[in-house]
Amino acid sequence: MPRAKVARKSTAVDMTAMCDVAFLLLTFFILTATSRQPDPLDVKIPSSSVQFKVPDKDLAILTVGKGKVFMEIIGKDVKQLTLQKMAAAYSTSFNAEEMKRFGVMTSFGVPFGNLKQYINMNGEQRTALEKQFNGIPTDSTINGELFRWVKEARLANAELNGVDMRISIKGDADEEYATVRKIVDVLQKQKVNKFSLITTGE
Repeated sequence: MPRAKVARKSTAVDMTAMCDVAFLLLTFFILTATSRQPDPLDVKIPSSSVQFKVPDKDLAILTVGKGKVFMEIIGKDVKQLTLQKMAAAYSTSFNAEEMKRFGVMTSFGVPFGNLKQYINMNGEQRTALEKQFNGIPTDSTINGELFRWVKEARLANAELNGVDMRISIKGDADEEYATVRKIVDVLQKQKVNKFSLITTGE
């Protein structure tokens, strides 16, 4: 007796569940992502053949360009403690909302006397205010503002994380040597003789 042939049918895979998961993941990443903030200075970074990844913690970045200096402190808690220490050094204070806003700022480049006003502005107003100043004053004396910012940031990082803060300089390839030299003087006065220069790969 001949065997009955079973008709062959193509297998069908229901992709509905996978599409649901994909859209859920996409929605999650979009809602939790933070937008990249624009750089405070449009700098043309010099190229280098050395490859070393910039760490994402225990770091402060000094951006130098057009004769201005901006500072970025990595870590919300380190930023806020640094601001507290600066406020104590300059006999002023910041309220909880100002501390919170400063904690999420990427970088800043105004004299300390204008910082409270700067924190309470929106993005466009901050950009306009930045144009009125030459960044953070770079006087290399121990009472200079940049010296104070670097010192207090290093102390705050050591207090919170128990490690020395790394300093990186992100300078414009066309920047004059005198401006960069001022930054190096500030670091050397604090016995910081090891720092990195941010470059692009050749």
